[in-house]
Amino acid sequence: MKIFVTGGAGFIGSNFLELFVPQHPEHEFVNVDKLTYAANLLNLSKVDGLPNYRLEQVDIADPVAVAALFERHTPDLVVHFAAESHVDRSILGPAEFVRTNIEGTFQLLEACRRHWQTRAGLFHHVSTDEVYGSLGAHGSFTEETRYDPSSPYSASKASSDHLVRAYARTYGLRTRITNCSNNYGPYQFPEKLIPLMILNCLEGKPLPVYGKGENIRDWLYVTDHCEAIWRVIEAGQDGQTYNVGGNNEVKNLDVVHLLCASVAQETNTPEAEYLGLIKFVQDRPGHDLRYAIDASKMRQELGWSPRETFDTGLRKTVRWYLQSADWVRQVRSGEYRKWLDRNYGARAGA
Repeated sequence: MKIFVTGGAGFIGSNFLELFVPQHPEHEFVNVDKLTYAANLLNLSKVDGLPNYRLEQVDIADPVAVAALFERHTPDLVVHFAAESHVDRSILGPAEFVRTNIEGTFQLLEACRRHWQTRAGLFHHVSTDEVYGSLGAHGSFTEETRYDPSSPYSASKASSDHLVRAYARTYGLRTRITNCSNNYGPYQFPEKLIPLMILNCLEGKPLPVYGKGENIRDWLYVTDHCEAIWRVIEAGQDGQTYNVGGNNEVKNLDVVHLLCASVAQETNTPEAEYLGLIKFVQDRPGHDLRYAIDASKMRQELGWSPRETFDTGLRKTVRWYLQSADWVRQVRSGEYRKWLDRNYGARAGA
């Protein structure tokens, strides 16, 4: 089987490839990636050179490039990770989110529709719980929760979800969708909360926390997510949506406190030294209060449940960043620092 993995040089895609390329030498994996700021070829060092892996640098929103890609390799399966994913970036510049997340998904669906007229390929769309909007103090998102996106990012992902379902219903394309909670783990670009806090602790920089830090997220270790996706590919039903969650609801401020304690323990540093770096900054517009995933469908129908608790996953994550100095140096570029200053600097002191 030939498998396209879009966005395979990014955070979740690279973990997916690292996990399954060596496990499945019978399949050919083609990493389709534009190689944007969040992509990193170092993420792929463990699979680069394996006979069943290759990289194709392609912008999925470019119809000519996508058409040529499908002419070179007609896939049996597309696992669609590629997306602009950082909410803050979508607020400052939504155009790229519309282009990649909506137009890019459309171009892939069109290519699949053309090439799968006489063969039954599968399009697996990886999405987010943010499409559902914000929860109150109680309840969880189910696969039947109505969409209510709050940010340009979540609106673009909601749009791509709708496109996937429309292509299944209108054209008979075989599709499956997974909506996951907040991922964390190795290779995550340090604009996201957990790696940003880890690295800022190590560099003695402020730990910016939006508002009062009371927003709640359900945290999912990245390899648990990857295994859930593979399980849906193996045993899921066409046309179905599956919610994937870690069953770890934690306030953002509590996440930061846990990270301070973990980094302090790993570096033999007084915890108070890191706690003193916490700085509350102006909240971002449209900041959803709480997300929580009901993953009972995954558990009951497919037998999947997360392996990692938040404690074990967080410990693994902190240790990975501490042991990955070369990777960190590469992503800590001048352009990245400009982004941090532009995004958090204007909110500091609120």
